[in-house]
Amino acid sequence: MSKKPRGRAINGILLLDKPIHWSSNDALQKVKRLYQAAKAGHTGSLDPLASGMLPICLGEATKISAYLLDADKTYRFKCALGKKTTTGDAEGEVTQTRPYEHVTRADVERILPQFSGALMQIPPMYSALKKDGK
Repeated sequence: MSKKPRGRAINGILLLDKPIHWSSNDALQKVKRLYQAAKAGHTGSLDPLASGMLPICLGEATKISAYLLDADKTYRFKCALGKKTTTGDAEGEVTQTRPYEHVTRADVERILPQFSGALMQIPPMYSALKKDGK
């Protein structure tokens, strides 16, 4: 005897502009609840401090989510110059400040190519990434 599926059989992809302070799973659960969907999944996590487009796959569309996970992505960001924090992000306590007024647009544009293309990132100290269970 099979279980009766809970929720509606709704199919498609919703492009959600995820607000800051929501985790990708928070967004997924809210969409799933709003549409009373039987099945839903997202196509990659956005940090809770990030806002941006988060594709939410519903029903049959969840079968293509793996392809969307591997798709090329583009990021736009804002940053604060001259601050170092305990967490490496905007939520941490500022531990060091340095003058930045002398930094010009040309200075920034000169180093931007170092941050373009395939990169190996170092996760922030308070990342969801775990190594050896920690």
